Amino acid sequence: MPVCRKFSGIVSETAQFFIFGTTISTIVTMPNVDLKRLAKELNLAVSTVSRALRDSYEISAETKQRVFELARKLNYVPNPYASSLRKQKSKTIAVVVPEIANNFFALAINGIESIAQEKGYHVLIYLTHEQFSREESIARHLQSGRVDGALVSLSGETSSFDHLNDLKQTGVPIVFFDRVCETLNSGRVTTNDFESGMVAAEHLVERGCRKIAYLSISNNLSIASKRMDGYLKALEKAGVPHDPKLVLQCSANDNEANYKAIVNLLKKKNRPDGIFASVEKLAILSYQACEELKLKIPEDIKILGFSNLETAAWLNPSLTTITQPAFEIGKEAAALLFKTLEKKSMNFSDEKIMLNSKLIVRKSTGN
Repeated sequence: MPVCRKFSGIVSETAQFFIFGTTISTIVTMPNVDLKRLAKELNLAVSTVSRALRDSYEISAETKQRVFELARKLNYVPNPYASSLRKQKSKTIAVVVPEIANNFFALAINGIESIAQEKGYHVLIYLTHEQFSREESIARHLQSGRVDGALVSLSGETSSFDHLNDLKQTGVPIVFFDRVCETLNSGRVTTNDFESGMVAAEHLVERGCRKIAYLSISNNLSIASKRMDGYLKALEKAGVPHDPKLVLQCSANDNEANYKAIVNLLKKKNRPDGIFASVEKLAILSYQACEELKLKIPEDIKILGFSNLETAAWLNPSLTTITQPAFEIGKEAAALLFKTLEKKSMNFSDEKIMLNSKLIVRKSTGN
């Protein structure tokens, strides 16, 4: 497991902890009764219930009694690990990502760990597999007090953010990176996606493309919409007509369906002469589709993709990419989270940091 050995742990439904090269697997069970359910039953904020259970002076005796009575009735059992943290930190942070097969997230996690190690913290990595339900379950799980803070990159299915707001309300600071929530008041680290989208499309236009397909990963993600806006702006500036049929909305987690959709796009009589893949895996699927259809890259079609793939230069032909500073994004996000943790207050940082991606020209868009 070449990637996982660098991590402090990976947790989804099955948790795996890597200790001195030994893998110990255990099942992570989500509590049937959690703070969110107690809060809903009592019509109180999650943070109020949490403070009441901690016997906080900020909560009235009457409210505490209501909370305690319902907790007893529903057999609510607080996480013993969380209880032990009332007077001390867990010295652990969570990293919630959609996948680690994508080289961007592997590099970002390495950047995060470089800062966490300096601070003497452990890192728990949670995979959502691009599913909102898993992201929601993880957020509930983190309310137990297992971690001091969380670094989150949203799943492709996420369009509602109540679960993350509830996590913040329990006192766990959140910093988003790459795939961010625009509406939640929280720290975030991104790249210049709009400008990068423009640069990508302009490069394809300069290489002679006039029918440029845009492959999008999800309507919900800010990165997809901003990159597409940049693509559209570049076409407008160049006087290239925009054909909505060349915008392909792909699935966040169904590669087989995406592959079929790309093949069908390339089979059309008026097929594109350029492809702008908004994420790495769609660029790779485009290569595979061209191989099946016997289309030559870049003679028949030119391909460019957002990618941190280390082997992009060794593909045949080598892939032209918009490459994000993934390691630096991870470092900046972790540094921002620790800045918040070291404030020792509930006034979480809402600082926004934007780093620049760069175009790396290779043979897939011509010489």
